[in-house]
Amino acid sequence: MAKLVRLWQRPCKHGREFKYVLIWYDEQGKERWQSLGHADSRKAERQVAQKERELRIGTDIFEGIMLRRFLEDSLEKTQRQIREGTMREYKTAIQQFIEVVGNMDLSNVLHEHAERFVRSCLRTGNRPATIKKKISVLSSFFQQAVKRGQLEENPFQQVRLPKLPKSEIHVFSEQECIRMIKVARESRIGKSFRWDLFLLTALCTGMRRGELLNLVWQDIDFEKKIIHIRPKDETEYTWKWQVKDTDRRDAPITKELVELLSEYRDQQPSGYPYIFVPPKRYDRIQRSRRLGKWSERQGNCPHGNFQRQFTMILEKAGIKEGHFHDLKRTCLSNWFSNGLREYDVMKIAGHASFETTHKFYLAIRKDLLDQARALSSIAMKGCFIADS
Repeated sequence: MAKLVRLWQRPCKHGREFKYVLIWYDEQGKERWQSLGHADSRKAERQVAQKERELRIGTDIFEGIMLRRFLEDSLEKTQRQIREGTMREYKTAIQQFIEVVGNMDLSNVLHEHAERFVRSCLRTGNRPATIKKKISVLSSFFQQAVKRGQLEENPFQQVRLPKLPKSEIHVFSEQECIRMIKVARESRIGKSFRWDLFLLTALCTGMRRGELLNLVWQDIDFEKKIIHIRPKDETEYTWKWQVKDTDRRDAPITKELVELLSEYRDQQPSGYPYIFVPPKRYDRIQRSRRLGKWSERQGNCPHGNFQRQFTMILEKAGIKEGHFHDLKRTCLSNWFSNGLREYDVMKIAGHASFETTHKFYLAIRKDLLDQARALSSIAMKGCFIADS
């Protein structure tokens, strides 16, 4: 849709400053000007959007759009640009917002409606982290309307996020890791699924579950001892899968892990590209794909009983608490405590921001606490003697 209003920077007389001017054409085709009297770009853009709405309403060009219709329109325009999971988040969040405020005209959505939605989430028992996620999704959603000139301001832009309690970072101890791998190697859990090799790879590389399950043999450079973590295209032999946060990165593997993976590769039948998708499971997935019964979401975890089997391994290893993602946290904390710089940990881990690495993954290991305790004992020894 063509813009009816242009924004011009009009120089002041001395030439060192400028002020914004709105330019448009009236119903008779005559050019009109309106000086805004300031040089605030953000304020000027809002005034452009406001004038644009006024002109469209006056010429019957502007048509109000209801929230449900805006949702359909936005998803249709962005479906090839965002992931399937993100689309589901958008759809779920805006539908919940509509349940709270009603299917109102998009241009009438205000900050007070956003606050009402937050209060509704609190009343229904949503956890602070869940509410924060919904606010983030809705803010991004309504920002699209601002960019298109359909809203003057984002109603969720100034919404106060609920405070989140600082959660404890859980990592597995060395002995717990040893017990897990021993149980995985000796038990029949998963049968054809190599849980021991899977856990070792996770602990050595810090890779996520989906990254490991979507590894193909071509991703491993055995000579350089590197795993290339990269997205997969929809082909005859592979299903579509995308890497979280970044397009691609490399992860290191040890000499011992290279030998184990090489030995495992030599034992596999030809024609099966995925490392951790057993042949029978791969054949079943391929049949589902040919019948059109396979989705990108399923490709994130092409393992039927992953969580149940991992929980069984923890129980048999005598580990009372833990999640698979704690293996990544364990790996990253090991790197950090053994001298790797935090920025380097972030890059190898595939985090989009340093905040994620620092906040959620760099746990204070017991050995560091022991070292700090010993240093404090040495430094404060005189004080304790003086006190006695």
